[in-house]
Amino acid sequence: MLVRHGETEWSAAGRHTGRTDVPLTEVGRLQAKELGACLRGWRFAMVLASPLQRALDTARLAGFDQPGIREDLQEWDYGEYEGRRTPDIREQRPGWTLWTDGVPGGETAEEIGRRADRVIDEVRTVKGDAALFAHGHVLRVLAARWVGLPPRSGSRFALDTATVCALGYERETPVISRWNERCGQR
Repeated sequence: MLVRHGETEWSAAGRHTGRTDVPLTEVGRLQAKELGACLRGWRFAMVLASPLQRALDTARLAGFDQPGIREDLQEWDYGEYEGRRTPDIREQRPGWTLWTDGVPGGETAEEIGRRADRVIDEVRTVKGDAALFAHGHVLRVLAARWVGLPPRSGSRFALDTATVCALGYERETPVISRWNERCGQR
């Protein structure tokens, strides 16, 4: 189960939030509690979270007090574009996209893909379900890598804050069985 953290001031404003450790808003905290209600029926053999407080607090507010911390679940390092909005970046670089143009001083799609692959390798050793609390772009890359697509294919998977996704198998083939589902009422 992939779980994107709740709302932050930066996510609400459309700002690229990589390594800046911004907290959840009050709405984000409520969303995290709603996620907990959605996930109550699941039994997870493993629960992992990014070390950044927005993901970690989402996990804790959802009822998972001691998730395993994985640096590899941190959000994309946006380098010089940290905190900036796509329309603002495009004023200087028309047509820019994170997925194809990258970021100066930050991570490449291939680098984040290698981090996603390490998480996938770990999760595939678990007997039972796993829950991963993290961020929009890293989870999109993780989904792409799960089904054997290149990291840049994460661009095809829109992912809102405070949503859940399920990765699994159809027989032996890795599949995405649920995507970008909201919990509760907002």
